[in-house]
Amino acid sequence: MTETPLVELGAVILGLALLARLAARVGIPAIPFYLLGGLAVGEGGLVPLGATEDFARTGAEIGIVLLLFSLGLEYSATELFTAMRASLPAGLLNLAANYSVGLAAGLLLGWGLVPAMFLGGVTFVTSTGVMAQVMADLRWTGNRETPVVLSISIMEDLTMVLYLPVLGALALGGAGLAGSLVAVTAVAAVSVILILALRFEHAISRALYTRSDEALLLSLLGIVVLAAGLADSIRVSAAVGALLAGIVLSGPTADRARGLLPPLRHLFAAIFFLFIGLEIDPASIPPMVAPALALAAIGVVTKAGTGWWAARASGIGAAGQARAAALLIPRGEFSIALAGLAVSAGLEPKLAPLTIAYVIVLVVIGPIAARLAVPIARGLQARSARRRAAQAPPVA
Repeated sequence: MTETPLVELGAVILGLALLARLAARVGIPAIPFYLLGGLAVGEGGLVPLGATEDFARTGAEIGIVLLLFSLGLEYSATELFTAMRASLPAGLLNLAANYSVGLAAGLLLGWGLVPAMFLGGVTFVTSTGVMAQVMADLRWTGNRETPVVLSISIMEDLTMVLYLPVLGALALGGAGLAGSLVAVTAVAAVSVILILALRFEHAISRALYTRSDEALLLSLLGIVVLAAGLADSIRVSAAVGALLAGIVLSGPTADRARGLLPPLRHLFAAIFFLFIGLEIDPASIPPMVAPALALAAIGVVTKAGTGWWAARASGIGAAGQARAAALLIPRGEFSIALAGLAVSAGLEPKLAPLTIAYVIVLVVIGPIAARLAVPIARGLQARSARRRAAQAPPVA
């Protein structure tokens, strides 16, 4: 029997399905399993891919576009600006505590300013997907700390809306004058689009709306791929174009899109994570384990500290503070997306393996910390109460 590309493609998709089942059985997100699967079938892996590699590359581009488009659909332009005002203090603390860690680490590793800025983004952004899954699994969605955590996450997303075009422009043009001019132009273009979205988002959504699922899905895919391509053609990241396309949509059209896109997004996002692993030589991972563990240890402290402070400042009790602290720990899809953009731009080759190791550690630690957070907080509370009772003067 002659082997065809379809045989290999079918085997790859079935392999992804098995990895997703394994992740569900273990109780953690599938992202680390997809990354490890990519390492196993990449160059230097156990069973290198052949004819499917070109499909994986194209699928990965579609995957990152759909991931960012779906993220943009979660917020209208109005909601983004409202959330920015409401969560500004916690957002600034989050930025200072977590972005600076990656930036400093990249500079200490001698990578230069632009790769260090990418690493700052990697350590800054919490995985919204992992966080949402943990909240759903533990039934925390109705808790008092949930709006606090979500506002911090929205602030991160808004920051990345403005930061991604800067990174994309600097990656293409360097940190010199030319790259800086492109970055300023990109930020100006994003700002104009967001301002226009504030004014015309409902009109655009009404124009796109249709009761036909087929027509709406094709319209959405055409718009997001076209927006990504146009952004790429003017030296703004394709991912930024997809993100902005999602933000521009609102109302019933965005609601329908959130229901139609998940199956496609799951498929192509899995291929994206697989492809990132596919592009990395497995031999490059072990030297990055020690830096990744060090960054992860610092990241657990800084993210948990941010969540704890924000919940406490909102008047939430110790258990809620512990839950907020744990929910912000995992990094995931956005960190890998940043590493993917760096790889495609030909930046520091050690950035991707470091990011993969870092994300795997924190995606595993995050859900475990969430399950342990409340018992630990209650134990500390009880211990503190006993200490205060022991120190209280005896009643006459």
